[in-house]
Amino acid sequence: MIEPNNAALIIIDMQNGFIERDSSLCIAGAKATLPACSRALDRARELGIPVFHVCREYAADGSDVESTRFETWLSGGKPISKACAKPDSLGFPAAVAPKGDDRVVVKPRFSAFFGTDLDETLRSAGITTVVLIGTTTPNCIRTTCYDALSLNYNVVIIEDCTSSRTPEVQAANIEDMAHIGAQVIDVDTFCTEGLASIRDIVSEHRKRVSL
Repeated sequence: MIEPNNAALIIIDMQNGFIERDSSLCIAGAKATLPACSRALDRARELGIPVFHVCREYAADGSDVESTRFETWLSGGKPISKACAKPDSLGFPAAVAPKGDDRVVVKPRFSAFFGTDLDETLRSAGITTVVLIGTTTPNCIRTTCYDALSLNYNVVIIEDCTSSRTPEVQAANIEDMAHIGAQVIDVDTFCTEGLASIRDIVSEHRKRVSL
């Protein structure tokens, strides 16, 4: 079992520019997950689990856009930047917008840990487990998951709070992350049980090898 004060809920890239269907960077399955993500956020706040909104903000000139994404970004009107003609592209839908003590972290690449102070912030708060929701499963969720595992965090993924461009891509990536050690649950389980069924695998390992 994981205590709420030892966990953090990390919601990744749930911004209008990744969700709205008229955006060139839209993730096909993201909008449908808004109700589930909203439920997970509300429950985390009720349980006292800190919430981190990890997001993107591209430079107006595109200098920090991934090279492989630049042409799509440029031809699509520069979404997720202040240069976009739609000012709400950078913003969060109301259902998943930051509230209260939620924190916002801007990341420069896919993983929530890459080029940010997230690891230092979590460790200073005594957090040993990250709960991941948001989009997109094969990119930002997966890279964050693998970085978190490499940094010795327990990783929980709320499957129906994540999304991909196709159901097949979603299923394959969830299976891979579960195989490598992420613990996968659904939003109903999280809202009913919190993290009561989640193993503290990191602590179990340390005890067995006396770390």
